[in-house]
Amino acid sequence: METIAPFIEVIDEIKEAGGEVFKMCFQCGLCDTVCPWNKVRPFSMRKLIREVAFGLTEIESEDIWRCTTCGICPEQCPRGVKQIDISVALRRVATEYEVFPASVKSARTARASLISEGNPLQGDRKKRADWAKDLSVKTYTEGMEALYFVGCYLSYDPRMKKVAIATTNILKKAGVNFGILGDKESCCGESIRKTGSEEVFKNLAKENIKTFIDNGVKKIIVSSPHCFHTFKNEYPEFMVNFEVIHMSQYLLELINEGRLELTGEYPKKVTFHDPCYLGRHNNVYDEPRDLLNKVAGLELIEMENSRKNSLCCGGGGGRIWMDTPQEERFSDIRLKQAKEVEAQVLATSCPYCITNFEESRLNLEYEDVLEVKDITEIISEML
Repeated sequence: METIAPFIEVIDEIKEAGGEVFKMCFQCGLCDTVCPWNKVRPFSMRKLIREVAFGLTEIESEDIWRCTTCGICPEQCPRGVKQIDISVALRRVATEYEVFPASVKSARTARASLISEGNPLQGDRKKRADWAKDLSVKTYTEGMEALYFVGCYLSYDPRMKKVAIATTNILKKAGVNFGILGDKESCCGESIRKTGSEEVFKNLAKENIKTFIDNGVKKIIVSSPHCFHTFKNEYPEFMVNFEVIHMSQYLLELINEGRLELTGEYPKKVTFHDPCYLGRHNNVYDEPRDLLNKVAGLELIEMENSRKNSLCCGGGGGRIWMDTPQEERFSDIRLKQAKEVEAQVLATSCPYCITNFEESRLNLEYEDVLEVKDITEIISEML
């Protein structure tokens, strides 16, 4: 057990977040029932909350790092307990004291890269826009229709660069006057905040906000639900407000306005996975499906755990940077659910989800069974 000082800080953090956990939680255990962890191994959020209430939590424990911040337990909680805030508060204490279990140490590498290069993937900041060097993409200037905030994974990850290219091709085809920030773009900071590194988040946010203001940015379109959530819901903490639109919403607008025309057919069975930070956290469920239904020949089918009950891919809360044993990966379960409904394509709109699904596709040997696509990749094929 740790000394009492860290737990006083935890209690203060929880109270600041408005989580009157001691009065509100009556230990019904519903959070444990809906938590995706209990599909792969025992984990009790209820127990963690109880331990916090009595100052008994061990900050060396792996359990304080398990929450993927998927949002399903606070949505289902009958008493309004803020389980995510509690988990993040515990991580802030652990981070301050540099107490990390072995599985979390890779998140420290991501944090160091965020501080030095503005991204968690140890990519050279000067190469952030290399994916676009053959696409004649403009640098954002004031007066443009929109800023395309590319995000870290789409800028550096080889698989996700394909999504950035597909998105760019669509925006150009629709005649959108857009630009990117290139090496002036920094990580939105959402995930590092959820790992407890509050100061790193604040520094990233302030850097991005200054860049947005200096360049006259008013409208931001994003591919990542994590960027979407942070710009829309967390950056206003810094007394700024930008118009923020997720790419699935924006492409649907372009089609409905007649600016983007889809041609040909896509004769495949497609199932859509709702990313946690697009769906549960921001209530965007219909637009991605409406967009897919615009594609001729595409048969949209639902799998188990869809919409508000969507199964987390396992990458939220900074766990995209942490080590998860193969037998404990939610993404494996998700691919099996897609296979059960005989989908040929598992579509989604999140770089974390795609990264985890692609890894599970290899682990399960589903390469010839199921394709994993970002929704923009499907739309791009229809131009």
